[in-house]
Amino acid sequence: MKLSDYDMSASRGFLSHFEIVDIALPDFFAPIVQAAENLSGLMTTGRVRHWLLQLPALDLVDWAANAPDEQVRVAMVRYSFLVQAYVWGESEAPTTLPANLARPIVALADRLDQAPLLPYSGYVLDNWARLDRNGPITLDNVYMVQNFYGGVDENWFVLIHVAIEAAAGPLLNLACDLVAASQAKDIARTTALLAEMDSHWDRLNAIFDRMPDRCDPYIYYQRVRPYIHGWANNPALPEGLIYEGVAQYAGKGQSFRGQTGSQSSIVPSMDALFQVQHGKDPLRAYLDELHAYRPLQHRRFIEDLRAQSRLRDFATASGDAALRQAFNASVEQVARFRTRHLEYAASYINKQAKSGKGNDTEVGTGGTPFMKYLKKHRDENRAQLI
Repeated sequence: MKLSDYDMSASRGFLSHFEIVDIALPDFFAPIVQAAENLSGLMTTGRVRHWLLQLPALDLVDWAANAPDEQVRVAMVRYSFLVQAYVWGESEAPTTLPANLARPIVALADRLDQAPLLPYSGYVLDNWARLDRNGPITLDNVYMVQNFYGGVDENWFVLIHVAIEAAAGPLLNLACDLVAASQAKDIARTTALLAEMDSHWDRLNAIFDRMPDRCDPYIYYQRVRPYIHGWANNPALPEGLIYEGVAQYAGKGQSFRGQTGSQSSIVPSMDALFQVQHGKDPLRAYLDELHAYRPLQHRRFIEDLRAQSRLRDFATASGDAALRQAFNASVEQVARFRTRHLEYAASYINKQAKSGKGNDTEVGTGGTPFMKYLKKHRDENRAQLI
């Protein structure tokens, strides 16, 4: 395995190999790009649907099927934000997404083999750029390109994820090396690689610790979270959302999962590498379903890692105390990351007393009882030290 086989790199991990500001869309997208860039202004009027209904109804079926991947992904960022704004930008959720938004986003999603709403890839992985183009992808050198209302809290929330994804690049590269080293039954190299992985986890977890620096829990709950929900298990859309003019849905409401940090491929990749197993229950079924929301290449990486990694088996069978200790240290680092995620879920969501339609405190933006899910998988992770 090597990262380049999956459109990944050690410097960017799962982040896009391009920066969204470098990808120009054809001229016929101009009204769409203009609306997306002014989305904060449109939403502030209180009648964002009025403005979005005036956008042209682009037929993107042929274009999406043949356009460069980078352009399709950038178009997906723009349209997915517009779709979320249409659904959640006013006090009552609509039952129908108009054809001028529904048909284009379905065409883009079909090309990308993703769901036709805002995915984590559109929210985070493809939605960033560097200020100093010669500098690193770090919190002091990146900005969020497309947003809803904007502001420091929304930007910081996304940019913490961008920085984490960049910091995970070396971890993912080491994962490939660890598969090879453990298959070769090289105890010394496997131990050394795991020790290196532990140090990279320290850097990644240190970034995650900075979430409260510029993202206030109250602002997050009131001005960031409401617009990233999906239409699955959402009381505001009990019958799902009808995509007007999309023949393949036959006029029936569709229930898609909202974007969530659980769509990030970092932790599932670590589970695959360390052969961490999760019990079969409704929450496991949710995780399996969420896998389809990731970009296709990232799904392939996780699946190949799961199929090829025998790292746990090797570390257990080796009888080598140093190898076992190094293995456990990295597994514990993943548990630490999960613990911090759980703590943030409590402070940024559960402790925010006021709730409203589409902003349920018990159900995450992906449409699952997240607190129970996060605790369960953190505990299962930690229980599988060797």
